Amino acid sequence: MTHAVRQGRIEDRRLITGKGRYADDIAEPEALVAVFLRADAASARLLSLDTAVAQGMPGVVAVFTAEDLAADGIGPVQAPAKIKGPDGREWTATPRPLLVTDRVRHLGEPLAMIVARTRAEALDAAEAIEADLEHQAAVTTVAEAQAEDAPPVHDDRPGNIGGEWERGDWAAVRAALAAAPHRVRASVPVSRVTAVAMEPRTALARPEGERVALYASHQNPVAMRAALAQAMNLPPERVRCVAGDVGGAFGMKSGPLREETLVFWAAKHLGRPVRWRADRGEDFLTDEAGRDTEIEVELGLDEDGTLLAQGVTMKLNAGAYISGRSFPPVINFGGVAGVYRTPLIAGRVEAWLTHTVPVAPYRGAGRPEATYAIEIALDLAAREIGIDRIELRRRNLIPAEAMPWKSPFIFDYDCGDFARVLDAGLDRADHAGFAARKARSEAEGKLRGFGVALCIETAGGLWGQPGRDFADVAINADGSVTLGGGGFSAGQGLETMLSDLAAEGLDLLVDRIGYVQGDTDRMDRGGGMGGSGATIKVGSAVRDAVAKVLAQAKELAADRLEVDTADIEYEAGVFRIVGTDREIELTEVARTAADRGAPLLGRGEFKTDAPTFPNGCHTCEVEIDPETGHVRIDRYTGVEDIGKVLQPQMAEGQVQGGVAQALGQIFLEEMRYTPGDGQLLTGSFMDYAMPRAADLPWLATDFAEVPTAKNPLGVKGVGEAGSVGGLAAGMSAVLDALAQAGVARFDMPATPGRVWQALHDARG
Repeated sequence: MTHAVRQGRIEDRRLITGKGRYADDIAEPEALVAVFLRADAASARLLSLDTAVAQGMPGVVAVFTAEDLAADGIGPVQAPAKIKGPDGREWTATPRPLLVTDRVRHLGEPLAMIVARTRAEALDAAEAIEADLEHQAAVTTVAEAQAEDAPPVHDDRPGNIGGEWERGDWAAVRAALAAAPHRVRASVPVSRVTAVAMEPRTALARPEGERVALYASHQNPVAMRAALAQAMNLPPERVRCVAGDVGGAFGMKSGPLREETLVFWAAKHLGRPVRWRADRGEDFLTDEAGRDTEIEVELGLDEDGTLLAQGVTMKLNAGAYISGRSFPPVINFGGVAGVYRTPLIAGRVEAWLTHTVPVAPYRGAGRPEATYAIEIALDLAAREIGIDRIELRRRNLIPAEAMPWKSPFIFDYDCGDFARVLDAGLDRADHAGFAARKARSEAEGKLRGFGVALCIETAGGLWGQPGRDFADVAINADGSVTLGGGGFSAGQGLETMLSDLAAEGLDLLVDRIGYVQGDTDRMDRGGGMGGSGATIKVGSAVRDAVAKVLAQAKELAADRLEVDTADIEYEAGVFRIVGTDREIELTEVARTAADRGAPLLGRGEFKTDAPTFPNGCHTCEVEIDPETGHVRIDRYTGVEDIGKVLQPQMAEGQVQGGVAQALGQIFLEEMRYTPGDGQLLTGSFMDYAMPRAADLPWLATDFAEVPTAKNPLGVKGVGEAGSVGGLAAGMSAVLDALAQAGVARFDMPATPGRVWQALHDARG
């Protein structure tokens, strides 16, 4: 059976015609509504909380504080952390109470939870609560947190250091740097952003018999179920978690989220349904943030530009609490080696506590920062040494014939052809025509810059921690097929991808496949969404599940046809005795299995032995008007090696989406707080700018396939590829243009005012 390459996605018709089913769409007429009284200070002591008036207001069912949680045996809830420092110390999570007990550590922390018949009544009651806060000085940046007189965020973390990690031989690297003919230092801060998902965080919890169910906008319901069971001291079978359609997640909607956990507890405690939906202001205040890293890079090069040594130190603004979600730079630090043959590399990560909302994985989760560090440093090295940027990269590339590559640092690459990817990227970008385009811009009084980034990342699992996921394929008595995946789609198109894989394996039309996800009643195992690993792990598990269910069906077909299984062949939904016309349809076999009380079910599994390494060449061209500081992104290209490309249209969309988020951070987005008191300056779309269609050019993409042998599909992952290359390529273009006007250093975001000021200062 031949399957054509799909155009469009199965789920699109449902989503674009208003038939998507999100958590807030679930009808529950008896549901109470929760709102939160939030701290108006970033750092304060909670002296008292008077809820008496609020308790008696119309429609109010309950006002909960930290005392109520403690009385019910509910303590702090946090994703566990365990990072071993260079001195052997084991850094762990800082306790995060669900409701503030005595210390406020970031703006918007929940002080009390009000549950009422309506949202309006709950909001009125929240205003009636008297919270006595003793405001204190706040630190919001790494520099402020490091100061000798900095107020401590946690008393048991003196100096505000939340964690340390090191790899590599620093002594050898420092010696090599000192002896190198060329030594280049680059300071490359990466700003703080927030996910601003299209759908705010939402939750509905309700009793269902002897258990409690949580319906939430969440990207990993299996993990959320486990976290809730542990937090509430419940056996897992008494917790159900359901995530339907989710309007964007990007890493932020994972882990034991605070308000969602409280909604679950309130429903359990009251024995009644409770729902909550964040408004956009709450999202800005409380959604876990992304990035916010200060990176120092040192490169040592010989006279010809060959890399000799590299040292990288990342200082992460971890926010108010350390958790297992705080260390994206650590888990993906190996990316600082890039696609280059640098023989000596050492790295260090420091996590600093501040009075800001904690950071967590955000599309790329440390991968974009790693690529940004090496690629921007290489640009600076090329300018200082006087070597063409492209040529400098070529001289240091790992050649294809060196694969598999044993790294001197962390990541060992199984395959790749980085020179071919670079050539394809430059060709797609018409790099040869850049000089003419630059001349035209100069004739109009504009600055034109060209940016390039060679990116590489892990996918499908963490280095040293094999990835694992699952899939179930059930053939029903009516001949339909139910497919369940352990992964989770928040817009990536997994319903289409996995359904097509199942249809191909079963040799059936895809319209016979019904896809389910996100309900722990239907699929109680799986890794959810994250790490660009769904097709790698779940897709491979679908292959395994199909093979198992067909093996079951073949045995039953042989029994029905009274022959040995070796005499049975299968094609297009029909089992046939080889060389005869005696046959039985898959539907009939499934009906027989159901009648015998053993329905056809293949439970697939796939476990990686190492991650894959998607890589690419991204280029960007910008044009700057020196009179206004406005930066126009003129063109953008991204050529990616994601292994075998199964769905070109969807892969292209994934790259484009990641690039759009990266360029949004470069040119528009930034979370900013006032120094000293930690008030949020960018708490709405009036101040936090999101990229719009008019801000971006057509994002041209292409693929240079080098299939991997690490999984049966030959795929490498694509979900985060655009963000990994986009951050470095976009900023590289800006810095190239500004360097022509004498600007020696410039940090993101490249907003018109900041660009104009940099040019003004360079002119003296």
